[in-house]
Amino acid sequence: MRTPVIAGNWKMNKTPAEAVELARAVLAEIQPFTTVERVLCPPFVALAGLAPVLAGSGVGLGAQNLHWEKSGAFTGEISAPMLAGLCQYVIIGHSERRQFFGETDASVNKKVQAALAHGLTPIVCVGENLAENEAGQTGAVVTRQVRGAYAGLAAEAALKTIIAYEPVWAIGTGKAATPEQANAVMARFIRDLLQELYSAEVAGALRLQYGGSVTAANAAALMAQPDIDGALVGGASLKAADFAAIVKAAAG
Repeated sequence: MRTPVIAGNWKMNKTPAEAVELARAVLAEIQPFTTVERVLCPPFVALAGLAPVLAGSGVGLGAQNLHWEKSGAFTGEISAPMLAGLCQYVIIGHSERRQFFGETDASVNKKVQAALAHGLTPIVCVGENLAENEAGQTGAVVTRQVRGAYAGLAAEAALKTIIAYEPVWAIGTGKAATPEQANAVMARFIRDLLQELYSAEVAGALRLQYGGSVTAANAAALMAQPDIDGALVGGASLKAADFAAIVKAAAG
């Protein structure tokens, strides 16, 4: 059975001091739910402050991005060696990175490989925008993104990743895919593709999150779907009680 994983993506919110305060509040709410893998992903400037707060709590710490090179003349970037030992997870290919910062399937692939090489668990984001969804291109877009992200990865490496399906049209809009819609995409276009790329065992074991206006109100219905193993939570992760309700829903 796949362990559910709930990750809070705080995006560009909270100062370092505010992040520590929020992390303490979240911990107080979610510590009982030990059957769920829980991750907090604050901005880079808050990682060092949260590391000691989360140490020994059973709650993981994740970065929101990384660069694929180990070091060099890449002003403003953060490398995997800089994150290794500080956090355990990293979000890669988030739709906002693709939309606003030129992230491509090729760069996502390089980042995934860099993360894995340094012991970080990539949360690999895929998903279609509204125009693609309305044009019936969801399957083609998601398939292309998964193929691109996992190009050259062996099965053993793939199993160390998490995939977050986040329909772009649902992020921050208050519009969520129905649980059935989200599950259908995960089953047809992600698990079936993973079986083609690797094996039924890999496809059945790799965990898939849903991301896109996940709330305390819709979490239980999403988590009840057979192919949804958790959530990548945006706005709701900035409120301790709301995030806790989502974690509780994943715990069943």
